[in-house]
Amino acid sequence: MPEIKPIRAWRYNKQVIPNISEVAAPLFDVVSDKQRKTLYQNPFNSIHLSVPQPPHAAERAAALLFEWKKNKIILQDKLPGIYVYYQYFKLAGKTKEYCRKGFVCHIRVHDYEDRVILHHENTIPQSVNDRIQLLEETQLHVSPTHGLYTDEEFELEKFMDEAIQNPIYETEDYQGVRDVLAVIHDASVIRQFINKLKDKTVILADGHHRYESSLVVMKKNRACNPHHTGNEGYNFHLMYLTNTEADDLRILPTHRLIKELPDFDEKKIIESLHHDFEVREVEDADTLNEIILGKKWAFGILFKDRAFKVKLKPDALLTMSWHFPEEVKALDLTILHYFIIEKILGIPGKHQRASQNIAFDRSFTDCLTQVIRQEVQMAIITQEVSIDEVKQVCYSGYTMPQKSTYFYPKVICGFLFSSIREEEFAFEGYLPF
Repeated sequence: MPEIKPIRAWRYNKQVIPNISEVAAPLFDVVSDKQRKTLYQNPFNSIHLSVPQPPHAAERAAALLFEWKKNKIILQDKLPGIYVYYQYFKLAGKTKEYCRKGFVCHIRVHDYEDRVILHHENTIPQSVNDRIQLLEETQLHVSPTHGLYTDEEFELEKFMDEAIQNPIYETEDYQGVRDVLAVIHDASVIRQFINKLKDKTVILADGHHRYESSLVVMKKNRACNPHHTGNEGYNFHLMYLTNTEADDLRILPTHRLIKELPDFDEKKIIESLHHDFEVREVEDADTLNEIILGKKWAFGILFKDRAFKVKLKPDALLTMSWHFPEEVKALDLTILHYFIIEKILGIPGKHQRASQNIAFDRSFTDCLTQVIRQEVQMAIITQEVSIDEVKQVCYSGYTMPQKSTYFYPKVICGFLFSSIREEEFAFEGYLPF
């Protein structure tokens, strides 16, 4: 079962960095090139640790971290705590303000086979390797991954609501989201967090690459440490945990873009779609995402001058040759990747993860623009995945196609860092955590 611990976080020294918003940054996998160029101009921005510049990026980050500690740019909190993190946000076209409630802590690293921490997406090896190098050199978790637990009684929220009344930080981030951080030091309350998670299963929502880097680093250290006890810092990972039962957990769709595909033939693709799909041409392409909304196995297809709504014929599912359990076969994105990307576009499922012909974009407007400008050959418009679907896939032991989920909003980097360096990780003598 999941084992969590409070952390003695490293945080920016308020005497040096009075405005936390100046050093916050998007996560490494969503920060744009334009954002990077701007953020790199601030020598203290957290991006220098999360996405260090080449050459020798990981080594540069480690050297910079040493300097920041030495010069007291960042300081380690004296007491361990559970860090409460709330994100207030709105969605396009809606007036309601959501608040996603969660907390940041250390969590023991487990193999997926242990069924303690479950994953729902596959990773890209090169991205994992980059994170491994960075973690090995810095011995620092620069940003938390996002994990999900289920608590229908909402027992921890009352403690979080109380703590958030006295925030450490409050800022508006690049997404327009209001991020608020607070901390709980009360040992009895921390014990309730620890006990509550003991009988749960955690689902990785976001940060699969960073989690797998922790898994690799743990195994490497365990193998070369003859005195391994299981309590060393390298056995733990930094995670932001939120409750699946809250109605403020939002998963946004990620659309597929097709580019540079040899022998691309729009007419043949449209003809092929009729075999397995009900096909209807749409006059106003900019309404396509609304037309498919809420319709099972329905997708939008965008070409430069034409747009279509397509919906899988019910009997077509029986012809799928991919050997998945029914709950995975019936996912919209499995349908998309099998019937459109493999069967019609000719990109086999086993090659899709690494294919240079498939790109991803969360913005429908961006997809439409890229197709019109012929920067891509076509776009496949998808719908959001539900949290129940994520749970079903995780419990089945299988994974979804890559880029299936986009949990919104993303956490930001810069609020706190956690060290797995032994002299900075351990806090014996304070509390028996």
